[in-house]
Amino acid sequence: MAIPNWAKDYRFIIGFLLAHLLIFFTFQDKSIFWYIFTATMLFLISYSIIHEEIEDRVPLFTYLSLGGMSGVILFLIFLLGSLLIDLFQFPFSNEIARLYSRLSPTVLWHYIVLLLVIIPGEEIFWRGFIQKRIQKTASVTTAVFMSSILYASVHVYSGSFILPLAALISGVFWGYLYAWKKSLPLVIVSHLIFDLFLFVIYPLN
Repeated sequence: MAIPNWAKDYRFIIGFLLAHLLIFFTFQDKSIFWYIFTATMLFLISYSIIHEEIEDRVPLFTYLSLGGMSGVILFLIFLLGSLLIDLFQFPFSNEIARLYSRLSPTVLWHYIVLLLVIIPGEEIFWRGFIQKRIQKTASVTTAVFMSSILYASVHVYSGSFILPLAALISGVFWGYLYAWKKSLPLVIVSHLIFDLFLFVIYPLN
């Protein structure tokens, strides 16, 4: 079986391996999680910008409105999943509560770096670099699903089953959104609204 062209892209491979290494260290110590995660995303933003142009092909009103609506839609999908877990008594409620306890922002600067660094950084790297480079030599569907699997793979270091699954679902959602509109600001707004509901307005724990 032939190796796909994107898998032979050394910039892609180096970026992905660096992401794995840095996020591995990010999850090792809860007490410094936010410091290491912030530094990791700043590095990945820099790496992405050096090697890929940031796309923005829609006007301001479109990416604010569509980004906002899509963020709400994704949150409602997760809310439905949470309700089904409770309804059928799946054994995930305690794990979700532990994730909130370990990873939720708790002080003002956490929210600031979440807004200004972490959310933009994840979209710039995983959609604007990883997915974009795959899509240069592969179909949209291949690019979206492969980049989402890779996005989910770095979350295994959390020690949770739920977090990689959540990353996979959200990665597919934002991946298709990015492939459709070719706008990183749009998916950043969508991610921001989703996290606003997830951590502030209506936490699922």
